[in-house]
Amino acid sequence: MAGTQEIVDFWYDPYCPWAWITSRWMLEVEKVRPVTTNFHLMSLAVLNEGRELPPQYVDFMAKAWSGVRLAIAAEQRYGVDVHRSLYTALGTAIHLEKLEGDDALRRALELAELDADLLAAANDSSFDDAVRASHLAGMEPVGMDVGTPVIRIGDTSIFGPVITPAPKGEAAGVLYDGVKAVCSTPGFYELKRSRTDGPIFD
Repeated sequence: MAGTQEIVDFWYDPYCPWAWITSRWMLEVEKVRPVTTNFHLMSLAVLNEGRELPPQYVDFMAKAWSGVRLAIAAEQRYGVDVHRSLYTALGTAIHLEKLEGDDALRRALELAELDADLLAAANDSSFDDAVRASHLAGMEPVGMDVGTPVIRIGDTSIFGPVITPAPKGEAAGVLYDGVKAVCSTPGFYELKRSRTDGPIFD
């Protein structure tokens, strides 16, 4: 759209279905508002270090390292803008095509048309410091008691919005207007209700 573009920074973990849905909403917002979304990496594995978790979630956290390592390796090779296409590819492979493990990451690299040898980064802990740095850049302004996604509009970072399914067209723009309004309100901290639906990826 014409006019001055507003920048929204968006931190995601590739394996979080709620972040994926919110990211698709932001891409809809870009069609109806003068907004550009810049994607960055955060890590549920880092966020949950040292916390007592159910056994199945511990297994999930171990798996989650692979996606963020691959994404940060891609950023180091191609630049931060690679997250837009790579995240779309990762989400497609993980959440829509329901692939797992190396099959999901290999498919994502194929969809994003990135070097296949980046798959080796998934098991390479040398990327962990860079993952942590990107994670902290997103989480420190909003606090460590939230999850993903985190978005920053102007000078304000918030967790969410958590939505399902992603609004389309002008409905996406209306929701963005509301989120922007609360972000610009001094002293605003929280709106929340219990979720009654699981992730809907339509």
